[in-house]
Amino acid sequence: MAIISSLYVIKLGSSTVLSEGKEIYKEIKEISSKGHSIIIVAGGAEGIEKHYQNINREIKFLHLANGNEVRYCSAEEMEHIYDAYNNTIIPTLKRDLEEVGLKTYIQCGSDHNVVQGKQGPPLKVKKNNRNAIVRDSLYGHYDSCDTSLLDSLLEEFDVVCLTPPILGQEKNQLLNIDADVLAANISIQMKAHHLRFVTGTNGILKDVNSPYSTVKDIYNEDNLNYVKGRMKQKVRAARLAIREGINDVCITGPTMSREHSTWFWDIDTYNEEFDLINKVIRIPSVSYDESELANYLNQNIKIPCVKNEVDPAGNVVFQKGTGRHTLMLLGHIDTVPHLWKVKNNNEIITGRGVVDAKGCFVNFLQMLKDVEVPKDCQLKVIGAVEEEVSSSAGAYYVRDNYKADAVIIGEPSGEKNLTLGYHGLLKLGVTIEQAQKHSASKNNLSVADHFYKIRKEMENRVGAVDPENVSTITKVTQHKDANKDVIKGIINFRISPNVENDYIKDIDLKIADDVTIEVLRSTPGYINKRNCTLVKSFAKSFANKGGKCNYLKKTGTSDMNTLATNWIDVPIVAYGPGDSTLDHTDEEFLDYKEIESARGILKDAIHNWFSKKTEVV
Repeated sequence: MAIISSLYVIKLGSSTVLSEGKEIYKEIKEISSKGHSIIIVAGGAEGIEKHYQNINREIKFLHLANGNEVRYCSAEEMEHIYDAYNNTIIPTLKRDLEEVGLKTYIQCGSDHNVVQGKQGPPLKVKKNNRNAIVRDSLYGHYDSCDTSLLDSLLEEFDVVCLTPPILGQEKNQLLNIDADVLAANISIQMKAHHLRFVTGTNGILKDVNSPYSTVKDIYNEDNLNYVKGRMKQKVRAARLAIREGINDVCITGPTMSREHSTWFWDIDTYNEEFDLINKVIRIPSVSYDESELANYLNQNIKIPCVKNEVDPAGNVVFQKGTGRHTLMLLGHIDTVPHLWKVKNNNEIITGRGVVDAKGCFVNFLQMLKDVEVPKDCQLKVIGAVEEEVSSSAGAYYVRDNYKADAVIIGEPSGEKNLTLGYHGLLKLGVTIEQAQKHSASKNNLSVADHFYKIRKEMENRVGAVDPENVSTITKVTQHKDANKDVIKGIINFRISPNVENDYIKDIDLKIADDVTIEVLRSTPGYINKRNCTLVKSFAKSFANKGGKCNYLKKTGTSDMNTLATNWIDVPIVAYGPGDSTLDHTDEEFLDYKEIESARGILKDAIHNWFSKKTEVV
């Protein structure tokens, strides 16, 4: 199964590169082992200092008119700075990455014209207490990077590492650039999913003398006058990245453990009611890359009397209460590709996954605060992984390792509807191999023609078992192999809930010797009865709000189907805000009023269910 790769851009300071600690490289190895791409940008301040000491040369600085101090980067000094990276930073970084088993490519950004820049304007400085202009300091601003080359390197290597300097517009001109700003710009141009600045402190400290005074969240309107020294440049770089569309930006240290990290949000200020959903939407969690969001939620949601963990499947799990009657709220935290900049105002929020199904899941999390759980009951909230891909690993783990008396699935039904069931999914992989023929041959049937004839035949066979099925071709590839034409395709059949669970035995998958049909997934449909306590609890909640419960049966498939294969007598419904026709589109959005309204209905329905379970007979 092909893994969808996310891109991490990780900025390592020179103090991290030259330190004795190796934990950061184990973390990078773990990210790589999940199939994700990694670009490391390494800084060089301590490496330059070390190199200059080795060659017995003094580092030259300029005192700017505004009171700041910067390294003097004349053409002569730039040669030494270039040598410092190649002789100190690069060998150390390459050794430590390869020691943990990572195939590594590393170079200065200037080499092979990978990163280009423009020389900055002359500097206004103070010399001997007098104003002066320095025109020959070769510091630069980022212009562009060779994305095609970087993409090719990322396909070949586990980790691609870049350092300053970069290449200027003049022939062989080396330009110094701040590594934090370099990392931010590369993440923007390469459209990274995650940007991490790893530093020697526990993120940004409110008080530099207090190592655990980490500022957890920084919003657009926050005053950061407490940020001092080199940390200012990291803040500048982080804000540049979120302004230009990178949603997930964090300063952390001395590793990426996330326990003490500062997160940057392209949100104006804190809003108690909708702060969490704005953050959850902004942390990318494409299928197979849910761990950043799962760990963020596990470490940052702290509610009295609520236990939480990330389970072995990667699901984030919250539990309130310890009684024998369990109501499970099962959402999913993964999304389909591709990402775009999250936007919000006072009325709506738009971004990948806000409808399917992060808005639903955040409302589930809100219940942990809002709902009083009776003594003999428990509320379990789970954010499952891999719902949007065929593996459904999170739901299968829940099915096989947890128990519940009733389940509410977090999928968009719209605030005024309750989903009672979903079609199942029969996913068939079709492979055809036939001898090559000239396309002009008499009575020639191409391999593509053959595939579409087989699709029609399989539609007839599945239709005999389930006349209400819906079929779709989701993937077709064609290639030549020796003297054969080969075509591979995937056909999805949505199987209606009224079909018996063992329907697959009634479908003949044998067609011809040159055709192979493989069952990639066979999940039955499911529909819940209306007369159970769970549905009645929702009906009462709708009535209390002055509305009527509209019941839906959907042609899609959800984690409801996976649970229902084993949880035979467990009522399962789906509820959540949002228009499901926006699922997997670039128009996903949620209205804050609908989020609030759905929360109220959900809260009352949960209260009603608990009340029924604790009634004295």
